[in-house]
Amino acid sequence: MGPLGQYGKEAQGYFMFPKLEGPINPKMKFRGKEVLTWSLNNYLGLANHPEVRKADAEASAEWGLAYPMGARMMSGQTSKHEELEAALADFVKKEDAYLLNFGYQGMISIIDTLLSRNDVVVYDSEAHACIIDGLRLHMGKRYVFPHNDIENLRKQLSRATALAEKQGGGILVITEGVFGMAGDLGKLDKIVELKKEFQFRLLVDDAHGFGTMGDTGAGTAEHFGVTGGVDLIFGTFAKSMAGIGAFVAGREDVINYLRYNMRSQIFAKSLPMPMVLGALKRLELLQTQPKLKENLWKIVHALQSGLREKGFNLGRTESPVTPVFLEGTVAEATQITMDLRENYNVFCSIVIYPVIPKGQIMLRIIPTAAHTLEDVDYTIKAFSEVSGKLKAGEYKSDKIASVI
Repeated sequence: MGPLGQYGKEAQGYFMFPKLEGPINPKMKFRGKEVLTWSLNNYLGLANHPEVRKADAEASAEWGLAYPMGARMMSGQTSKHEELEAALADFVKKEDAYLLNFGYQGMISIIDTLLSRNDVVVYDSEAHACIIDGLRLHMGKRYVFPHNDIENLRKQLSRATALAEKQGGGILVITEGVFGMAGDLGKLDKIVELKKEFQFRLLVDDAHGFGTMGDTGAGTAEHFGVTGGVDLIFGTFAKSMAGIGAFVAGREDVINYLRYNMRSQIFAKSLPMPMVLGALKRLELLQTQPKLKENLWKIVHALQSGLREKGFNLGRTESPVTPVFLEGTVAEATQITMDLRENYNVFCSIVIYPVIPKGQIMLRIIPTAAHTLEDVDYTIKAFSEVSGKLKAGEYKSDKIASVI
């Protein structure tokens, strides 16, 4: 069953696979009770934005969920798909962009398509699961560098260069803009600087950075001022855009190569029209309403500074992702989570081993522009009380919490 599956019988439906119901807002229903929710990647609060809801409804009514039928190369192409790609490319300052049906599947297929067996990959040790799964398809050599360790990356690039020259291949470096668990940023500026010493292309998974980072929200490359040095920017609609789908943007010839060779897109049905039109509306709001990102960061700063003032360990986060680290067992983690949900009406995600080391508990908070400062104050108070109970030994148990 694996480290998490062994608890499936007791935990499923509560700690794992919980059901949040009702309109997507900071306050939703869990097991029939209203809870303050900090577990949705709805960074800009667009999921229930009235203009977004209107655009989604009108597009669904006009087009249904079937159109266009078929893969884009055969019969699923529309001018709106092309319009969205052009708008995305313009926003992230790249020559071209290509729509993807899903983020996870898209990243796997990008890696599979870009690399031949003679190419060498160098990647960050904390890369997302979709990157790891993509690398499993690569039949060539890969080197990993410890998370954000630029000196070690330099060593791996030296090894990769020697091998690539011998084999007649190239080098692809893969990292993330914002690391989704710890919330820290990939050192894109320092990685781009290494292009002065080595020849490689850089692919950045910016799922959590697109819409949240940079002056305009164009992402982590914009934040560091190195957009020109990042060869491929990958972003999803499932975070800041509160939708379904993804995109990859870069040089026109590279994107066109992906367009004609990505098996996950060539052999899959085109993204339905309501999702395309909905993404256009979301992108428009992202660009024309900077207040959305400003509100997000107001909540982020209040929450993170308030938690740190209370002595909480937030690790190395530099983004809206807010991990709260505590020390304890899996059983204690479930007791804490249950207390928060049942007695404080606070719902956040619980992260345990093997995602993080044994003996650690992570309560992962995702602030959004839709939250209020009152929500922040209440949550800090709840976390402070729960932390006090943990230190006092009130959550000691040999078994995970019993769900009533």
